[in-house]
Amino acid sequence: MKPRVGFLGTGWIGRHRMEAMLETGSIDAVAICDPSPECAAAAAELAPDAARLGSLEEMLERRLDGIVIATPSALHAEQALRALDAGAAVFCQKPLGRTAAETRAVVETASAADRLLGVDLSYRETAAMQAIADVVHGGGLGRLFAIDLTFHNAYGPDKAWFYDPVQSGGGCVIDLGIHLVDLALWTLGFPAVRSVTAELLHVGMAPESGAVEDYAVARFDAGDVSVRLACSWGLHAGRDAVIEAAFYGTGGGAALRNVDGSFYDFTAHRFSGTSGELLAAPPDAWGGRAAAAWAERLARSPGFDGRAEQYVRAAEVLDRIYGR
Repeated sequence: MKPRVGFLGTGWIGRHRMEAMLETGSIDAVAICDPSPECAAAAAELAPDAARLGSLEEMLERRLDGIVIATPSALHAEQALRALDAGAAVFCQKPLGRTAAETRAVVETASAADRLLGVDLSYRETAAMQAIADVVHGGGLGRLFAIDLTFHNAYGPDKAWFYDPVQSGGGCVIDLGIHLVDLALWTLGFPAVRSVTAELLHVGMAPESGAVEDYAVARFDAGDVSVRLACSWGLHAGRDAVIEAAFYGTGGGAALRNVDGSFYDFTAHRFSGTSGELLAAPPDAWGGRAAAAWAERLARSPGFDGRAEQYVRAAEVLDRIYGR
């Protein structure tokens, strides 16, 4: 029998990940919960037989095999803990927790319960990033010494809770920078991180109490590699988004870059001096790959995957960027 999965939060991202999971044929969507009747109804179109429930409590009463969480950030850790304590595997939108302590508590609970835990760090799954990782791991760039990471979103989030540090855990760093930090550490094999420095700004000035940063620059050493990160909301960038992850070594360089301001289309190039080689280009339907992989893994075994420890390592870097 297929794992019985509930979907908690069925806005655009929640529905997209739900569709990706269902397309694998690995799970059955048996429960839907969203405070918006419109979002719940849209999700029900994907799974007409799923029960439309009013709360996480109702989901837990059904003893589901897995729960997919796509709710506001402030709720992620608590909801994940409750699901894991009830014996369900969890797939959660980022961030898993607002702090490293919250993240660590969820990972430790998943380990103790021996339940699968996944987080939607989906940029790893792009064909462009996969191609670059293959080059790095194969030694094609020589000794890697620098990584430059950029994610500027010219609009910023459209939900008020993103701008409340209690609910969100921070601003553009925890919203966008988490993807960049994860990409760097994942590519490098999660080495020890030291020498973290950062400057966080809100409308060009140091944030006052109760405000979150809308611009950030940070630097840290990951193993022997110097990493620079820049991210923002609402920057006058001249396009919808500027996204880049560039890797430089003694034998060459490589970069993931978004195409024409797109949030979804990426290229990967490998560089030697002033020349370049295309490694990957659109189209690439990457957005649901992490969700689909979790569903397939759940169907094989609901047990804990030790790679979940990586979520704590990235969260610890974000804590140090925030100075906490």
